[in-house]
Amino acid sequence: MKTSRKTGVTRRRALGTLALGAASAAAGSLGLSTPARAQGNLGSLTPEEPVDATLRRLFGGRPIKDGSASIKLELPLIAENGALVPIAVEVNAPMTPQSYVKTVYIISDKNRRPLNVRFNLTPAMGQAYVATNLRLGETTDVRAIAEMSDGTLLGTKRDVRVVVGGCGG
Repeated sequence: MKTSRKTGVTRRRALGTLALGAASAAAGSLGLSTPARAQGNLGSLTPEEPVDATLRRLFGGRPIKDGSASIKLELPLIAENGALVPIAVEVNAPMTPQSYVKTVYIISDKNRRPLNVRFNLTPAMGQAYVATNLRLGETTDVRAIAEMSDGTLLGTKRDVRVVVGGCGG
């Protein structure tokens, strides 16, 4: 068995690694499950912070203009279960290379970590529409903030009454 002097890799180990990679790719293409891989660690999560600190961290001192005329926020007024609250955000704005919605942020004011999700969009999407489910710990304002390609921030919010909290707190 030959061993590379520089790397210490044997031909057998290299072929085994190649076979394992091919098997993993084949399993993925057949819809078979493959082990999940972490994309970070718990130490990299931001600490619990109030909503004002989150807004400052995300946007600095940039003003957030009233976007209620152009942002449609679909969210229940009363959430029976805070663990699963559906939300949809649609921004009525052009999606051209010159002017488009660059990012949509969803922020829950009273959650331990207020930033729920950040969606990055491109003009190729054709429409600024996103939807997901939120976890809300208690009755809170939920904000949708759209960052335009020119840096303008538009925001709107709605109060959601949570009957049973979903954040375990």
